[in-house]
Amino acid sequence: MVRSSNTPSTRPEELISNYENDRVVMPLTQKRLHDLDNQEVNIAVTGETGAGKSTFINAMRGLLNGDEEAAETGTTETTMEPIGYKHPNMPNVRLWDLPGIGTTKFPADKYLREMNFERYDFFIIISHCRFRENDEKLAKEIKRLGKEFYFVRSKIDNDLNSMRQRQRKFNEEAELEKIRSDCVRNLEEAGIPSPSVFLISNFDQNRYDFVRLKLNIRINHSSLEGFYPFQFEHG
Repeated sequence: MVRSSNTPSTRPEELISNYENDRVVMPLTQKRLHDLDNQEVNIAVTGETGAGKSTFINAMRGLLNGDEEAAETGTTETTMEPIGYKHPNMPNVRLWDLPGIGTTKFPADKYLREMNFERYDFFIIISHCRFRENDEKLAKEIKRLGKEFYFVRSKIDNDLNSMRQRQRKFNEEAELEKIRSDCVRNLEEAGIPSPSVFLISNFDQNRYDFVRLKLNIRINHSSLEGFYPFQFEHG
């Protein structure tokens, strides 16, 4: 019988080796997944006052403002110290509502000293209206600590509605791309290579990037090897 030159040849000892490797890899993978399910993960939500941090946390947890166990929201600063909220379906994941940076109580320098960023595994910077100096300071500090973050431009529906009223010819996709490019450019100028930017509405979650954000959080946890995805349930 003639063996085809395209047919791979595997020696018996290779089959045994592959089998043994599979027996080792599968339990290791299952162990890492088990460790992930049982390891507490702390995600800090930071940004300026009024950016929508508390509302964002409620949306990520499937809650409306005012629901029982929802983060407190308001037209004035309501978060005076970090408050952790467990995700209802992932009790090992805690979303931390941090006070706003740049207020009289927390000027930027004091904020970066006292918020103890080292304790968190991942960050979400919430910004609105336009990229600001405090956004840059947060991004640089998180990078200095060797941690990862997503940059979230909130209230994008309000921005688009305002533009729509002021322009005779309004192109929503073009305006979204301008906003996204501006955020990326500012972050890159601040020394953040290939930043992850999401444009969202906390109230219209099926539009823009909210769903993509919930399905793509990847955390490099200090006690676990490599990046692990956390898919926040949607719908």
